[in-house]
Amino acid sequence: MLSATDHTRRGICDVEELPMRTRAAVLYEVGRPLEVESLELAPPEAGEVLVEIRAAGVCHSDYHVMSGQAAHPLPVVLGHEGAGVVTALGKGVERLKVGDHVVLNWIPACGQCFYCRKEESQLCKTYVGPLWDGTMPDGSCRLSKEGKPVRHLGMLACWAERTVVPQQSCVVIDKDLPFEIAALLGCAVTTGVGAVLNKARVERGSSVVVFGAGGVGLSVIMGAQLAGAATIVAVDTAEPKAAVAKSFGATDFVVAGPEANEAIRSLTEGRGADYVFEAVGKTKLQEACLAALRPGGTLVLVGLPGNEETMKLPSAAIIRDEKTVTGSIFGSAQCARDFALYGAHFLAGRLPIERLIARRYSLDQINDACAAMLGGAPGRGVLIFGN
Repeated sequence: MLSATDHTRRGICDVEELPMRTRAAVLYEVGRPLEVESLELAPPEAGEVLVEIRAAGVCHSDYHVMSGQAAHPLPVVLGHEGAGVVTALGKGVERLKVGDHVVLNWIPACGQCFYCRKEESQLCKTYVGPLWDGTMPDGSCRLSKEGKPVRHLGMLACWAERTVVPQQSCVVIDKDLPFEIAALLGCAVTTGVGAVLNKARVERGSSVVVFGAGGVGLSVIMGAQLAGAATIVAVDTAEPKAAVAKSFGATDFVVAGPEANEAIRSLTEGRGADYVFEAVGKTKLQEACLAALRPGGTLVLVGLPGNEETMKLPSAAIIRDEKTVTGSIFGSAQCARDFALYGAHFLAGRLPIERLIARRYSLDQINDACAAMLGGAPGRGVLIFGN
């Protein structure tokens, strides 16, 4: 693998002659705190752009790498939920210009494959290899320390002051959209709202149950309210989250446990819900969610468990009651369309995304931000950079 310095020597990019530096949160060892330090950042190569990060969300998916639940080559700069300003272009970049405000997309799409042609770009496999390896599409890294490469989580690495990303990973947004709001479009909001609107296609007047009132679960609730659901039940182990869930549109709150499904049936005329969403990512909970669903209803699995985990479902009961079980990755989103749409809904007051932001941190406070998230603190933590 070539280092950032090697790439600069090759002279491919005419944006900068020498590597820049960026402060970033680096994971060197699973289970250890992140280290915030200065790294070399090579200029963008052909088809890449330099982005000055203005805000980045703190998401459980990043912690999955920190804990080893999601295996990833190390060292790596984490962060996959970010927004910022394009400050330099590599050769051949045509879809972006300097000064554009962008949300970073952690599932970039080629635009040409079978899935992209079917408007299912969230299933595009073109960049799966470098995404899992933490490199740019050509297999190299732009980040380095003392000549040794440092990986980029999801080709983004946005827990950093600045980063180089492929142009396919950038979606231009309205400059009226605050960066901290835009950053959350890059994962939590789109994952939750999109699961409602794109995958389940929740009908007006229907009943919805959401297991998990974290950032994604609250986004599902926002999406269900936007879709016009009449009954929206939030289920969580933390009873203090009831007020938060209701502020996002939940009509009812049920404490998770053995009696939860009985309470759900009492709120849905004894049938169970039309739609159930699991937003935690625990297989045992995913299995239990099926009992909260009415015959003919749809269960959408949104929370992402470990890659090796499996679940058991009662196949005969699913057949007899014609229940649908499906998954939704990243809100089944077409990001170029949906980031703009959800941003417009926010600006029009239809998606209260600002209520998700409970805590703001500097980059130096990243370990505190992760600790608060793991401690079950309600709402979302966001890293704020610059002005």
